[in-house]
Order: sequence, then C-alpha cells, then structure tokens
Amino acid sequence: MSSYRTDEVALSYHESCLRLSDVDLLKGPYWLNDQIISFYFEYLEKQIFENEHDLLFVSPEVTQCIRMVAQDEVGIFLEPLRAQQRAFVFFALNDNQAADRAGGSHWSLLVFSRPEKAFYHFDSSRNANSEYARQLVTVLKRALCCPDAQLRTGDCLQQSNGYDCGVHVLCTVDVVAQQIRKSGKIEGVRSARYDVIRSKREELLGIIVTLGGRIK
Repeated sequence: MSSYRTDEVALSYHESCLRLSDVDLLKGPYWLNDQIISFYFEYLEKQIFENEHDLLFVSPEVTQCIRMVAQDEVGIFLEPLRAQQRAFVFFALNDNQAADRAGGSHWSLLVFSRPEKAFYHFDSSRNANSEYARQLVTVLKRALCCPDAQLRTGDCLQQSNGYDCGVHVLCTVDVVAQQIRKSGKIEGVRSARYDVIRSKREELLGIIVTLGGRIK
C-alpha cells in the first residue's frame, strides 16, 4: 500500500484538499508544495478578499498549465476565472518544467496590475525565476489583453535559507494585496519583514485549525 493511501485528509476547504503530509510541511524546514499555496490562495479569495472581485488568485496548478499549453489554449484556463475582467491577478510561479507533474525547486510571485499596465515579479532568491517570469508574461500579455504591459522587478526580501521561497511568496501576496487595498496600485509596495516570514508557518497552521482542520 502506498503512503498516499494512508495519508489522511487534514482539511477540505472549497476546492482545496490538504492531507496530513501537506500540513507537515508547515511544521519544519520544508519547501511548500502546490497544495499549501493553492489552499492559501483560496483562503484569501473566499475569506479575506471575498468582496473584492478585482483581485484574482490563480492556483499554482493553473499557472503551470498556462505555462505549458499552446498560446491559443491559455483562455481555456483563464476565461472561467474572468481574468480579463480583473484589475489584479496573482500567479505563484515555480521553475518546474514538467507538464505532467508537480515539482520544481523555487517559487516566486508574478502579479499583473491592469491599472498600471505592468507585471511585477517578486523573487526571494536573486531573480532565479526571472526567465520563467519573462516567458509567462509573454503568454499573459495576449491572454489578458494587455500587449503594452511592462515587466517590473518588485522589491522582495531575500530568503536566508533554501526552503522558504513559498513562505516568502505567501507573505509577499499579503503585502501586495494590502497595498492594492490601500492605494489601488502595486507601485511603492514594501517588502515583507523577516519577523512576518518567520511566523507565517505557525499562522497557516492556526488558520487550518480555525477552519476545522487537523494538524496532527
């Protein structure tokens, strides 16, 4: 019997399903997977910003599909999300080059701002994903009907280890979304702080418990 079969569900939340093995990633010095990031994006959409329909949080799985399919198929994934009608669209990007499985070794954040006609890329590891961000922007400019949008490098705290890139992405999503809520634009957003980065895993475990999930 595979370990997956005995890996019990820790939380079912709308379209997200977290298993105990996913939750365990939050407890130690581990790289966050697609499931954790998808869950947090859905939590932001359904709870924190449920009445702010200008914001769209695209799951890592959908972002990966957009990267891998032909340009004329990208709309299959974005049109049901009404992406062309949104002012701000968040994408969790990783360096996985495989079309048929999850993976990769580094997360970064790409955010589209329609009011500013710009994409902002936030990378906590010296722009390790910069080429992947450029490739994705090329696809998205057509799909989001913004051919003149520029790619900008966002101010991003640099990670102090090899496993917290996903945590940095989630904390950066928080500060960018709050900046949008405050000013209606991304320009001028300040990087997340180290103390926020350090406490994010514990915060996520608390959210899971609050939503009725199990963490052990």
